[in-house]
Amino acid sequence: MSTALLTDHYELTMLQATLADGTAERRCVFEVFGRRLNGGRRFGVVAGTGRVLDALETFRFGDEEIDFLRRTRVVDDATCDWLADYRFGGDVWGYPEGELWFPGSPILRVDASFAEGVILETVILSILNHDSAIASAAARMTMAAGDRPCIEMGSRRTHEESAVAAARAAYIAGFAATSNLEAGRRYGIPTTGTAAHSFTLLHDDERQAFESQVQALGRGTTLLVDTYDITQGVANAIDVGGAELGAVRLDSGDLADVARATRAQLDAAGNTDTKITVTSDLDEYAIAALAAAPVDGYGVGTSLVTGSGVPTSGFVYKLVAREAADGSMVAVAKKSKDKVSVGGRKTALRRLTARGVAEAEVVGIDVRPRDDGDDRELMVPLVEAGDRVDFSTLDDARARLRASLRELPAAARRLSAGDPAIPTVYEG
Repeated sequence: MSTALLTDHYELTMLQATLADGTAERRCVFEVFGRRLNGGRRFGVVAGTGRVLDALETFRFGDEEIDFLRRTRVVDDATCDWLADYRFGGDVWGYPEGELWFPGSPILRVDASFAEGVILETVILSILNHDSAIASAAARMTMAAGDRPCIEMGSRRTHEESAVAAARAAYIAGFAATSNLEAGRRYGIPTTGTAAHSFTLLHDDERQAFESQVQALGRGTTLLVDTYDITQGVANAIDVGGAELGAVRLDSGDLADVARATRAQLDAAGNTDTKITVTSDLDEYAIAALAAAPVDGYGVGTSLVTGSGVPTSGFVYKLVAREAADGSMVAVAKKSKDKVSVGGRKTALRRLTARGVAEAEVVGIDVRPRDDGDDRELMVPLVEAGDRVDFSTLDDARARLRASLRELPAAARRLSAGDPAIPTVYEG
């Protein structure tokens, strides 16, 4: 499916005007960045870059798209003719997925003509703003969970396509699996799931439901034990599943207290290997509060797919340099109050101490930042002359995030609101 109309009307009206006045082909540099970390977060996680590259490959104005633009007179015939032949031919550099970002980080840089670059603004921002918000929330959850696995299960709390994207972003941030089958098919993410309360309610009694599930899925399955009385539910689960029962799931009550009682009940019956999974509107704070409880895994839904209170990363897509009349490139920047941007083509590195601890995000303006020997380059080529050159996998992104998080100072792991974990420094 074409992604060309996943855009705002004004991008095409700007295109029409610049085609008419002769400025459309001026060389330009557009950049994606965030002015701040929303919600007082200590860091952000970049996710969605791969989806942006996928979208760029299908950003084509075919017959149906052109027919719509002509019928509705969004733009004139000359602009429609130009769009019919559109193929992005510029360069794209950016932070790879799984990298951390901070205020001012040049997360994505598009070098192209004004016409080629301006019409990509909305599709790029819609993907990066959503996916990075989900990944940033998910990273806080997996940090709070420690070695205990988290499962993404928020499909019923968001748009159907957002659910797939959220599962992908959560997996980058360290989630072990998803309940969403389309995410499994499309991206190869492990999927998991067993039964809901409706399955238990369908049967004449809880024990009958458990017997049916174990017969169908084996003793390693997870039985949901809180449809009626939890203590009795655990007893029924033990009786049906025996010592080989894989896990029980708790979805209500004071989860810490219920988990302790359930663990004691399981152990007393000899089910020392049966795990306890908890769900019920968890977020990073609830997960952290359960750190001392005998819990083996978490299922997270609503809070994850809504960014845990921060549903967007706040990224913007701004023109930061353009070709002048004499052919040179000049920096340009927005100067309006509260929305100031920094002009000039950016590159970035993460300044590290000799021990490998991050101490600054260094952004070079029209110059390469100075590397003191311990630092790490952040931007990589993604598209060259219109051809995609980056094919990083989700496993690459997961490994990158683990490595990037290890570089952060200890204060970055705090869930409370505060300043960014490291400052952003400009050179140039």
